[in-house]
Amino acid sequence: MKWLKKQAELYPQKAFLNDFTFEQINQRVDKTARHLAPLVAKKTRVALLSENSVEMAVVLFALLGLSKEILLLNTHLTTYELTEQVNELEIDRVFNSDLLKEKMTDSISFSDILATKAEPVSLSVNFPDEKIAVIMNTSATTGKFKSVPITWGMISNHVKASQKMLGLYEDDNWLIILPMFHVSGLSIIMRSLYNATSATIFDKFDKNQLLEVVNSGKINMISLVPTILTRIADKLNGNNLRLILLGGEFIPQPLIQKCQELALPVYKTYGMTESFSQSVTFNILDFPDKTISVGRPLPGIKIEIRNPDLSGVGEIWLKSPMLMTAYLGQKPYGAAFETGDIGYLDRDGFLYLLNRRKDIIISGGENIYPKEIEDLVYSLPEIKECAVVAKTDAKWGQVPILFVSGQISKEKLENFLTEKLAKYKRPQTIIFMDELPKNASGKILRKELKA
Repeated sequence: MKWLKKQAELYPQKAFLNDFTFEQINQRVDKTARHLAPLVAKKTRVALLSENSVEMAVVLFALLGLSKEILLLNTHLTTYELTEQVNELEIDRVFNSDLLKEKMTDSISFSDILATKAEPVSLSVNFPDEKIAVIMNTSATTGKFKSVPITWGMISNHVKASQKMLGLYEDDNWLIILPMFHVSGLSIIMRSLYNATSATIFDKFDKNQLLEVVNSGKINMISLVPTILTRIADKLNGNNLRLILLGGEFIPQPLIQKCQELALPVYKTYGMTESFSQSVTFNILDFPDKTISVGRPLPGIKIEIRNPDLSGVGEIWLKSPMLMTAYLGQKPYGAAFETGDIGYLDRDGFLYLLNRRKDIIISGGENIYPKEIEDLVYSLPEIKECAVVAKTDAKWGQVPILFVSGQISKEKLENFLTEKLAKYKRPQTIIFMDELPKNASGKILRKELKA
């Protein structure tokens, strides 16, 4: 772990993870690696299952230093699902936190690691760009999961490009509440490690705890998904924050407008596991007339709009050294990556995301973009969450169905939509729910929404 060794030498007493310094984390990683060595001696690929914690980061760094490929497992999955993913990649060594020991009974807990007899070991420092560091399975909002190999080259290119785009300050402290088994959480760890800045790890989202550390000035950077920011925006002290990285799903425009009014430094971002987090970003306060866009590409990323219609709307493709070359077990995809999203670029190079291609509804030959309807519904103050999905229809092929959470009558919502939308775009059915289903990263699971 070249970056960790370097920062431990240059900034030994500087806080890295929570109250632990770079020197302390480096020492813990070395110790843990000595205990891990006999457990992984003949293993190329292992799995790691843990809630957010400093201990998880230490075990992760130790395994990386031992040159292992690490499958990061989603803590929200069932034992059956976890076993399926581990077996798919032919992994027979799983490490997990003590709290999650019961999820996989054949696994080795963090306590078990330290109880294993230590062996002398020399940790790897430099890795070739093509060496796989971690493996993440996609959210699988549709169909079977795909395994994304995150290489050292992807990580290195990302942290450098992110630094150029987001800037760097000596007192930066990034709060991690998003899962570290997800690219949104792991990328923060890697940025902090590369930049020699601090990160504060929360094991879960706690509204009061989050507001306390933000408003006290202890942290100045945070990554959030819209559902969380919606709950806390009006209680945040924007003067203490230099950056709120916001992504993970479509962002309701009323939330952006609210953040503008509160002068919150929100950076809208667009990215994916396949690109190791963000590919596009911008500060809404710097470009108030561009807030419906998702921003401009990071250095080194090129965006192409392929097969555009007459208005310039087409398929979004990416070219970048931060992108994977292929899913595990599949053929390389070529020089550019098809995101599966639909959008367009303006003259200034800002990207506008209209919809996931797979979510577009075709009704009587007309394209219906769920995001257009969702943005409209979100403009109502009574709405908490909403999602529009397709339902098969004998006459029209498909029709839109609206799922909504909020304190509003069905009659008021129907009247509003009748006034604002063309008839073919209006949801044929409105279904009220207490809360819409989401995955670990806060993204609404459309496949679970059925009329």
